[in-house]
Amino acid sequence: MTAAPAQPERDGLLRRLAGDSGYLLSGFPLAVVGFVIIVTGLSAGVGLLVVVVGLPVLALTVLVARLLADIERLRIPAILRRPRTRPTYRTSQAGEGIWNRITTPLAQTQGWLDVAHALLLFPIAVFTFCVAVTWWAAAIGGTFTVAWDWSIPRGPDNQSLAQLIGLGDSAFARIAFQTAIGLVCLVTLPAVMRLCALAQAGFSRLLLTGVAEMRETITVLTDQKAAAVSAEAVALRKLERDMHDGPQQRLVRLAMDLGRAQQQLDSDPEALRGTLAEAVDQTRETLDELRALSRGIAPPVLADRGLPSALAALAGRCTVPVELVVDADLGQPHGRLDAAVENTAYFTVSEALTNVAKHSGATNCWVTVANGPGRLAVQIVDDGSGGAHVAKGHGLSGLADRVTSTGGALTVVSPAGGPTEIKVELPC
Repeated sequence: MTAAPAQPERDGLLRRLAGDSGYLLSGFPLAVVGFVIIVTGLSAGVGLLVVVVGLPVLALTVLVARLLADIERLRIPAILRRPRTRPTYRTSQAGEGIWNRITTPLAQTQGWLDVAHALLLFPIAVFTFCVAVTWWAAAIGGTFTVAWDWSIPRGPDNQSLAQLIGLGDSAFARIAFQTAIGLVCLVTLPAVMRLCALAQAGFSRLLLTGVAEMRETITVLTDQKAAAVSAEAVALRKLERDMHDGPQQRLVRLAMDLGRAQQQLDSDPEALRGTLAEAVDQTRETLDELRALSRGIAPPVLADRGLPSALAALAGRCTVPVELVVDADLGQPHGRLDAAVENTAYFTVSEALTNVAKHSGATNCWVTVANGPGRLAVQIVDDGSGGAHVAKGHGLSGLADRVTSTGGALTVVSPAGGPTEIKVELPC
């Protein structure tokens, strides 16, 4: 039973070896062509600057470097196992003059990084190509020495490697030594090809996509920061509104009841009893509303017993029947997630169930929470009338900001007539 995965693993190793070798062998002619074109273009462009013709030549050279860079960007994802990233190049706008159109490629940092890549890749590609060809030749030729050794003429001017290192001139020693070298190269061939391919592809990624990825990261972090600020502002406004409409009004009523009771203390003891009873009721209702608000801020059950118990309490309070499925490990001490992730997952389900109860007209709801490798997936589905979306001014917009602030993603599919499906993925 344990030997079953051997064939897929071997096939995967062979595919990777073929991919790495193909990348290195095909990269050499591309690097030669790119180096020759870019060197020629730069030389001609710089030399012709004195007669202005050099600017178009330099611009054309940068555009050719961009084309070569795009070809390399198509090749490196298979080696690095990363999605392809292409920088956004600024293009000329309609109505711009001819010189503006010519100088636009020359004014972009990434264009000159593409040029630098074409120049600097050449020596790297030459080295990795030589290593790849040498290792393949040694692996194949050395392993099968016994098949071709007889065809090599022998003489004092044609000594074998075995003779040069003092192993003697016998055919057995010669073939055994060369076969051993071939087997070593054959065994290490996948690792050597992988190392060379990673080095060359990593260099290409650094110059061709590094700036774009850094800018994308900065943009994502900026969006997360803005979403966090927006979510906090929305939460504070909601808390302020809930406090004003609920406990604050009841506390005002309680103060008025206590003032009336003070006046009735001597004049109307019978009425005093009724006033105090109303004050007690107001106090209890105020406490209930404060407890409800505290659950919305930081539910104690979430901190004490974990996400499954907290979500079970939410499902139990919902007026629409909820079928809840949560990974049991999330409630165990070893399976607890980061507090920010648990809070976001809890409030996602809380907000979604509130919308289901108030607006969807649904008769059933299904909530699934699954903990995968590095991601927590939350799915809420109801059979209501649909029409939910995350536009500003709607209930889900604040939820979208909260999810984005943690680096997660929220997707809402809610066609008219239903059903509604909300998916949230949170990094953990």
